[in-house]
Amino acid sequence: MLAAQGDLQRLLSTFFARPIFIETIYAHTPERLYPASPEHPITQSRQVHLVCAGKVVCIATSTVTITSPDAERIFLEEKFPIGQTFRKLGQTPRFTLLSVETPTVGNKRELRRTYTLETEGFVTEILEVFTDRDMFTRGELWFSEGQTERDASCASVTESHSKPGWFAISTGGVIRCTAF
Repeated sequence: MLAAQGDLQRLLSTFFARPIFIETIYAHTPERLYPASPEHPITQSRQVHLVCAGKVVCIATSTVTITSPDAERIFLEEKFPIGQTFRKLGQTPRFTLLSVETPTVGNKRELRRTYTLETEGFVTEILEVFTDRDMFTRGELWFSEGQTERDASCASVTESHSKPGWFAISTGGVIRCTAF
């Protein structure tokens, strides 16, 4: 997964042999007064969750800078994800890995990587947090952990029409990392 360059959704789907869904948590874009150009760049801060079998496998927080009208249309109006925007533009982005970290958070072993994808008119800096490295070694067992609790929570939501306690959406700012 460290070598993924804008195709993480496809690679994870292949690895897990399951579909990966993208859930946008937030996408903050200032009001556009002019079409995207080098003189009037558009910057969006965003966070998405990559979800497989009901579990978040990756949290991707990014800053996207757009200086091309074509990229603006594809990304902001047609709402293509980042990796697919590069493909739709017909351009292969330059990939630069800035950092990799493997912290332990609680009892989970995370994998974090920060990188840039860059092409003329469309530049991204992305922090990806893989929530538990055990997903890559435990496979199906990892997916089934906690399934009973999630099923019960989902049933209670259906009955009460309220959010379960485990359902939280962060609308915080962009996470920035510096290269080490």
